[in-house]
Amino acid sequence: MPDMSASASLAMTHLVPLAKELDEDKVTPGVLGFIVFAVMALAVWGLMKSMNRHMGKVDFEEAPDPDAPSSGTGAAGTARTAESSGRVEPQQG
Repeated sequence: MPDMSASASLAMTHLVPLAKELDEDKVTPGVLGFIVFAVMALAVWGLMKSMNRHMGKVDFEEAPDPDAPSSGTGAAGTARTAESSGRVEPQQG
């Protein structure tokens, strides 16, 4: 396998004449840059749409804790969740 620095320098010697034709003060991404940006934007849009669809399927209602005392604990007793008690209830459905 040839040395990578040698092949990189060989590639640069072929690209240097092309770079001399460009204006050194003005560099633009060109059509390839636009295509890459557009593909990335479409991928992000698709991922956001998919995430929104999946988040719509999530049911955020929790079942009441059967071990929680039901007499006059106030807001502190009702704010306790399954995650804070260390138990995870299986979902039905």
